Amino acid sequence: MSPRGVATPDVRERLFAAAERVVERDGPGALTSRAVTTEAGCAKGLLHAHFSGFDEFVAELCLDRFARTAAKAEALSGLVGQGTVARNLETVALALFDSGGPAVSGLAMTRPAATLRIREALEGGAPGFAAIQEAITGYLEAERRLGRVAETVDPHTVALAVVGTAHHLLMTGWPGTPDPRPSMTRLVAALVGG
Repeated sequence: MSPRGVATPDVRERLFAAAERVVERDGPGALTSRAVTTEAGCAKGLLHAHFSGFDEFVAELCLDRFARTAAKAEALSGLVGQGTVARNLETVALALFDSGGPAVSGLAMTRPAATLRIREALEGGAPGFAAIQEAITGYLEAERRLGRVAETVDPHTVALAVVGTAHHLLMTGWPGTPDPRPSMTRLVAALVGG
């Protein structure tokens, strides 16, 4: 545990990672501010010193993880013509399930104030599923121009199918349910023919 009065480096990420571990191990019902700070090995008040409340913490955790995945999706443009299309796309699709993604997403849905905060942030331009879908569409259009994706493949529809399926699996998954990754891998391969 960090001693009182000593700065804790990268507090947000430390608390976010701790929350993900708690949810992944014990389920969304076990997530409390005390469980997060205990898991993070820091002072109990640290979470409330950096967030106005637990709902803000949950919302910021979800928004941070959406932004990370959106950044991975945007990086697809740098992979045009490299590797396999299916593998490049699969990497982004599977990133949504990293670090307890289904349980954390489900947690946000059980906290109306967090859900409202997330929706307002997304409406205000924070990266989320729409940004991921746009990046996938752009990537597939570029790969189609190179001939690495069949002309019959509609990039917008494939992007919508990938994002929609990920969203469905995130909202219906919880600790103990089957791993959604194999389904996403099969879906991506079926959609892009590889």
